[in-house]
Amino acid sequence: MPDPIAPGKADQEIDAPTFALLQRIVERETGIALADGKRPMLQARLGSRLRSMGMSGFRAFLARLDDPAARSERAALISAITTNVTAFFREAHHFALLRERILPPLIEPLRRGGRLRLWSAACSTGEEAYSIAANLHLACPDIARLDARILATDIDEQVLCRAAEGDYGPRQLAALTPAQRSALFGPPGSTRIREDVRRLVQFLPLNLNGDWPMRGPFHVIFCRNVAIYFPRDRQERLWQRCADLLAPGGWLLLGHSERLTGPAAPAFRCEDITAYRKIG
Repeated sequence: MPDPIAPGKADQEIDAPTFALLQRIVERETGIALADGKRPMLQARLGSRLRSMGMSGFRAFLARLDDPAARSERAALISAITTNVTAFFREAHHFALLRERILPPLIEPLRRGGRLRLWSAACSTGEEAYSIAANLHLACPDIARLDARILATDIDEQVLCRAAEGDYGPRQLAALTPAQRSALFGPPGSTRIREDVRRLVQFLPLNLNGDWPMRGPFHVIFCRNVAIYFPRDRQERLWQRCADLLAPGGWLLLGHSERLTGPAAPAFRCEDITAYRKIG
């Protein structure tokens, strides 16, 4: 006989009303506009979570989200809807720009007692932040004794834990040149980020659509491949907030399919592919 208390097939699927409620929760909490076509993806990614928690279905999951104590369920939802596609030195033109144009004029003031602050605003599992750190270390080998820091943030605390560990597998290392591997990992065969590179980076959770505790100013902000998931008004508000935190002459680097628009645009000059410099 069928188990009378076992969840039915309908409970193991996200019906349209439940998905609509999840869409509203996701946009309210993260700013991400979850398209209707993402329902199968969300169902697949959350399914294992529901089974491990012994939940009867997605309606039970939705009800649990209303519990203020259900922090782990909200974290699971955020992890399910975020796309953590990244790689070391991804969009290589930005790292060439960083190495050849952005960092050189910043090093001498730093050595004279100045400070240098860079921000990886959607760092995922850390490859972007460590790529920035490796370039900074190459540009200034004595960086450890100077006042230079890289802030790396992401809304998904699960990926931040992996980023802070700084340990990577063959898939992440496969595309690196020998010089890049040496700059990041040191001796051949090592899979853990060099300690002197790791010490330059601080990982913290941050919702880009929430409050920002940092005050800046930053000299460089990498805010790449995250705004594409936001509606237009939230994108433009994000650019304005970045502009407010950048030092005069500071750089804002966006993802390959993103463009700076809205009220912040007049404050910047386009210098390269999706690379904008704050005027002044």
